[in-house]
Amino acid sequence: MTQQAYMTETADGGSEPERPGSRLRRLTHRLLDGWRGDPRVWRRGIVLAVLALLLALVMLVHSRIPNRVGNLGSLTETFLPWMGLAIPVLLLLGLVRKSATALIALLLPTVMWLNLFGGLLSDKSAGGGDFTVATHNVNADNPDPATTATDVAASGADVLALEELPASAAPVYEKALAPAYKYHAVVGTVGLWSKYPMTDVRAVDIKLGWKRAMRATVATPKGPLAVYVAHLPSVRVKMQAGFTARQRDKSADALGEAIADETVRRVVLLGDLNGTMNDRALNAVTSQMRSTQGAAGSGFGFSWPASFPMARIDQIMVKGVEPERSWTLPRTNSDHLPVAARVSLDTSS
Repeated sequence: MTQQAYMTETADGGSEPERPGSRLRRLTHRLLDGWRGDPRVWRRGIVLAVLALLLALVMLVHSRIPNRVGNLGSLTETFLPWMGLAIPVLLLLGLVRKSATALIALLLPTVMWLNLFGGLLSDKSAGGGDFTVATHNVNADNPDPATTATDVAASGADVLALEELPASAAPVYEKALAPAYKYHAVVGTVGLWSKYPMTDVRAVDIKLGWKRAMRATVATPKGPLAVYVAHLPSVRVKMQAGFTARQRDKSADALGEAIADETVRRVVLLGDLNGTMNDRALNAVTSQMRSTQGAAGSGFGFSWPASFPMARIDQIMVKGVEPERSWTLPRTNSDHLPVAARVSLDTSS
């Protein structure tokens, strides 16, 4: 098979292979020449322009979309980053339609998306930090809890939180993690493993009627650190009720109140919150804590579902602690990805 070479005429009448940059300019000029003098470039693509403006509007007022009907607002906010996929689609359609109106209108959602999520595209991780934390929803139906425990322990985390621990599998996790962690506590279906002593371990009431949240004070080399572990209720999609999250929202409010009342200045929250940082239902928590992924991560850090991550619902959040790096760990036998973060503990009192 022979490759066709594009030639350009030289000053002396000869020819030479066309450079890639010259080819791009030639194609651009050809495209523009096809649009010049054609008044239809402004009349075509009105529907595409309207779709672009609607996309921008959703991103602009997502916090005002009501939750009264099937918690539509929270559903939109959960998958808000994925709206960016509509931009290249509309761009391609605008080019095919040769619509200047559609392409100009597309600038608005592009700017809106970059304003919301552009900061996540850069790598904000640093090389510092003196303490590593990790969290993992291990899945109650995990077929191999011992291997999962070994996999997450390989992260080297100083503190490791596990959620969705069934009573039958808890001893397996305890045995598998014992070599790496001298101290641990399990409260209901959540647990905390630490390389440093833990005190004041207790359940946190998140208004469920059973225990799915806890806190402990970890005696780190830099001083006490309050560590919260939480597994908020799942968000459900029901045929009649739509996207329902009322129980999750109520639990999030209770968790936020507990953290607000915390007396230890340095606080870390680890867990499956079943919501993203954009979800207004988590405001009671997100208004007072920083996401390590947003502050020191690279990319979106999606953690669920593990087979094709689409949302960051497993969170590491901090208060009185400086995030240095945040990342997802390799997949285990769970339907969630483990997430980890490296932080600097403030040494001031």
